[in-house]
Amino acid sequence: MFDNSVLMDAVIAGDESTAVEQVNAGIAAGIAAADILNRGLIAAMDIVGEKMENDDIFLPEVLMAARAMNSGVAILKPLMTVDEQKGGGRVVIGTVKGDLHDIGKNLVAMMLESGGLDVTNLGVDVSPEAFMQQVKEKNAKIVCLSALLTTTMPMMKATIDLITENGLRDQVKVLIGGASVTQAYADEIGADGYAPDAGSAAKLAKSFLMAG
Repeated sequence: MFDNSVLMDAVIAGDESTAVEQVNAGIAAGIAAADILNRGLIAAMDIVGEKMENDDIFLPEVLMAARAMNSGVAILKPLMTVDEQKGGGRVVIGTVKGDLHDIGKNLVAMMLESGGLDVTNLGVDVSPEAFMQQVKEKNAKIVCLSALLTTTMPMMKATIDLITENGLRDQVKVLIGGASVTQAYADEIGADGYAPDAGSAAKLAKSFLMAG
C-alpha cells in the first residue's frame, strides 16, 4: 500500500529498496507519476537539502538519499510527459575558466536536479563565452558559477559581464559558490546570490524561480 510519508522517509534515510517499493505501489494505486515525484521524491530531497544546510547530515547520507530518489525517478520518467519531466526551471552550471575543481559543483548540480530542476552541467574550465552561449541556447533562468581558487574568481565577473553585454542579464539569475567565495564578493561582482553549500544553493535557486 502506498504511503507518501513512508516514501519520503525512505528517500531521506537512503533506503533505496523501500523507496522503489513505494513508487511502484503509488503507480499501482493510480497516483499520477508527477504527484509521486513532486510530493514524495522531490519533497524528500528538499528536506535532505535543509538537513545538509544545517549540518544535520553529511555527504555520504546525501548521496544515499539521491541514489534512492534517482531509482524512483527512473521508474516514473517513462510515465511522464516531456513537459512534466522538464521540472521547475532550466539551470546552467559549471566551474569557471582556469579552475578544474568539480566535486562541490557536481554536488550542487545533483541537489538542483533532485529538486526537480532541468540542469545542464558544463563541467570544469568553462569560458565566459561557453556560459553565455548555453544561457542563450537553453533559455536558462539560473546560471551557477563555481570557483575554488582565488586566482579564478575574476572569471565569475567576466562571465557576468559577458552575459550582460549580450543582453541576457535580465532573463537569468546568477548564483556563485566555492571555497574562496563570499557574499561580499557576490555583491561586489553583481551576482544575484551566494551559497556556501549544495543544500542552500538548491534552496536559493528554487526561491529565485518562485519569485519569477
